[in-house]
Amino acid sequence: MTKPNINQLLASLAQKEQEFAAATFVAPCLRQGRIQTRIAGLVRTLQPQPAHFEGWGLFRVISEKNAQLVEEAPLHLVEQYLKLFEPLRVLLVRRLRRQSWLAYPVNDSDAKQRFGTAQPILVHLVAEGDRFETALVRGAGQAWWFETLDRKADPVIAAQLRESLAAELFPNQLRVPGLTPEMRIAYDIALKQHLDSLKGKRGNRDEIRLRRALEVGGGQLAGYQDKEDHWLVEWTTSTGEQHTSAISKQDLSVMSSGICLSGRDHDFDLQSLVKVIEQRD
Repeated sequence: MTKPNINQLLASLAQKEQEFAAATFVAPCLRQGRIQTRIAGLVRTLQPQPAHFEGWGLFRVISEKNAQLVEEAPLHLVEQYLKLFEPLRVLLVRRLRRQSWLAYPVNDSDAKQRFGTAQPILVHLVAEGDRFETALVRGAGQAWWFETLDRKADPVIAAQLRESLAAELFPNQLRVPGLTPEMRIAYDIALKQHLDSLKGKRGNRDEIRLRRALEVGGGQLAGYQDKEDHWLVEWTTSTGEQHTSAISKQDLSVMSSGICLSGRDHDFDLQSLVKVIEQRD
C-alpha cells in the first residue's frame, strides 16, 4: 500500500477547508456562548452571530472563527442531531437561567452504569416543563440537551412535590404516594436552594424595613443583628448620636431602647423612638 505524499495530504486538507467554508450545519447555541461542529473531519469551535441567539440554529460558516445564523433549525434536523447522543431520563429540579435547568437522574443505578456517576446535571435549551417533571435529555459528559417531556410520567407526583416545596416541608415530612429515592434527592436539592434564596430575600426585606422606619423618624441604620424574636439595631440620630436598641420583629416595637426611658420602652416603636431620643432633653 503506497503512502500519500505531502502534496496529496496538502491537497486533501485544502479540499476539507473548502468544504468547511461552504458548509451549513445544525448546532445548539446558548446566549453569549460558542458552538462546535465537525465538518469534513475537522472539529471547529465558532462564535455565533448574532451572539444573543439562544436555541437550535442552522448556521453557515462565514470565517475561520465565526458562523452566521441562517434560521432556527427545523425540528427534524434537531431530532437527527439529538439521536447522535445517549438518552437519559431526568427530573427537572430548578431553572438556573433562561432555558437552562438543574436536573437529577430518574434512575441512579442506570446513570451510574451508563455514565459512571449519578449526580445533578445541567440541561440546556429546556423548551417546556416545571419543577419535578420528568424529561428526556441527551448528551454526554458536561453537555446535556433537552429533547422532550416524558408524557408517561405521573404528573400528580410532580404537582404534589411543588406544593410541598411551597409549604417548605422537609424531605422526611413528604407524604407523596409513589415517591422514589431519586425524587426525594431532587426535592432535597430544590428545597435547600429555595430556602437559601428566601434567606437572602428575607434579609434584604428586613434591612429595608428597618432602614425605612428609621429614616421616617430622621435616623439612619448603621447595622443590625438577628436575635431570633428581635433585632439588635445599631442606628444614629440626625445629629450623629449612636444608639443600639432591641426591636421586635413582629411590629418593630421597642423591647429595649438602650437608654433610660423610665420603663416606657414598650410604649414606642422604632420610628417614634428616634424622635423621643432626639427630644428627650
